[in-house]
Amino acid sequence: GDADRGYKNLWGGVGIATGINRRITAMVTWIIGSRLRQIAVVLGFTVIAIGLSALLMPATEYLPVGNQNFLFGLLLPPPGYNLTEMTDMHPVFVENLKHLWEVDPESPEAKALPGGGAHTFFYVALNSIAFCGARANDPLRVRELIPEFRKINGKIPGSYFIINQASIFQRGLGGGRTIDIELTGPDLSQLIALGGEVFGRVSQVLPEAQARPIPSLDLGNPEVQVRTHRRRASEQGISNRELGFIVNALVDGAKVSEYQHQGKAIDVRVMAEEGYRHRTHLLEQIPVATPQGKLTTLGAIADIQVANGPVTINHSERLRAITIQVTPGERTALEEAMNKINQEILGPMREEDRLGGLYQASLSGSADKLTQTWRSLRWNILLALVITYLLLAALFENFMYPLVIMFSVPLAALGGFLGLAVVNKLLSFQPLDTLTMLGFIILVGTVVNNAILIVHQSLNHIREEDMPYREAVVESVRTRIRPIFMSVSTSVLGMLPLVVFPGAGSELYRGLGGVVIGGLMVSTLFTLFLVPAMFTLMLDLRMTFSGWVAGSLRSKRAGAEETR
Repeated sequence: GDADRGYKNLWGGVGIATGINRRITAMVTWIIGSRLRQIAVVLGFTVIAIGLSALLMPATEYLPVGNQNFLFGLLLPPPGYNLTEMTDMHPVFVENLKHLWEVDPESPEAKALPGGGAHTFFYVALNSIAFCGARANDPLRVRELIPEFRKINGKIPGSYFIINQASIFQRGLGGGRTIDIELTGPDLSQLIALGGEVFGRVSQVLPEAQARPIPSLDLGNPEVQVRTHRRRASEQGISNRELGFIVNALVDGAKVSEYQHQGKAIDVRVMAEEGYRHRTHLLEQIPVATPQGKLTTLGAIADIQVANGPVTINHSERLRAITIQVTPGERTALEEAMNKINQEILGPMREEDRLGGLYQASLSGSADKLTQTWRSLRWNILLALVITYLLLAALFENFMYPLVIMFSVPLAALGGFLGLAVVNKLLSFQPLDTLTMLGFIILVGTVVNNAILIVHQSLNHIREEDMPYREAVVESVRTRIRPIFMSVSTSVLGMLPLVVFPGAGSELYRGLGGVVIGGLMVSTLFTLFLVPAMFTLMLDLRMTFSGWVAGSLRSKRAGAEETR
């Protein structure tokens, strides 16, 4: 009737729908007509799916940055800078960046600027570090401001300036997608030499990356070193610990206890009176009382030297440590950057025995989290496969039929990587981050639906209509094509906005949508040929095995009757 014609027109016309159906059915009939063709289809599709998936799989990423309209920068000055010198760096930023906010945000001139111009710029100076930030007038173009800010790097000699778009998952000033190359060893000067070499190689191996040392790569911080003369101090009855306390108390004040006041801990310090405090150049004249009640001077029992040293000394597992924190370029995945660092920077240093033994290098930060997450996700995908298989085995009350259905999963993986490649080619750069990886777990439970329809309908024809199993499989494919295509079409069209529509937040789900859409489309297309071939092949083997068992039993019975 009219309703039936409307339904057929929804499919695109009787001719197109019927033609597609007949061609697919004819292809399935041809494939399952020969055992050689069945084996070729099963092996061919499986090997191609696994092989191409391995080739297409991109480097992995930890968490997406998002598109937060906020840039955050860190300025690390040379050692020894005070607050006044840090504050004096502010005009350098204003002079080089003021063209971004001195125009009317609604004017054509502003729209032609990177990010449509900037606003809310701030600069905060502290004793040994400064940080700044800004927002773009156009929230979707904030990344265009990064090259403008990076021009500051060459304007302040001896300093490091790092600027990045703030990640929605970032915690702390130095967080985000970073790789921490941690160098540990006993001698600080040797560590600094190794850190300087790694720092220089990073800019060569990863030109788009930004790197900064933690804490620093030089011993340029002026300091006064008081070294106890052990024999003289021993003669006066003064230990190294006591002498350190005396110097600390007379110069800067020494903490001796804490006082609790209204829930807050207040330090109790021993300090010299204002008139008795000594400046660093008069340290040798500090009077020191001995246990015998005599007075001597610090210069008499200690050697005082003015030298250069580090601002701070970091430790990792009781070893001195220097960290080179690397932020890869926007289009360089963390895994790719990690591989380059290991193969082109740390690898040659290990081969030359400059690393190893007392001096070690390891990757931490987001790189370490990525390794842990990827290891966990691989087990989660395997667990999803096992759960799906056992659930299907319970529903079918058979362990062989679910195995046929699970052969559609490698095709889904290939489709997911193809979908991700299309997104990278046509829309924007999309790495295989943690959210995108979840798409493959979703596919495990989604793509098996089409295979379930074919296997279940075939079993119905065999059991209820006593139909030969080859005819049952062909009939099942013929009658299930339309509902399969309709369910896949609605799923694909429903997720398509996640992939193609721009806007805030789209970069978080674009990879996930691309993986699921690609996996559904590719697995649906090839499942129609793989599952019938695999199912009939399994039924052939079962029939052959059953015939062999039945023949063997008949032979045994015949032999028993002849014996009687």
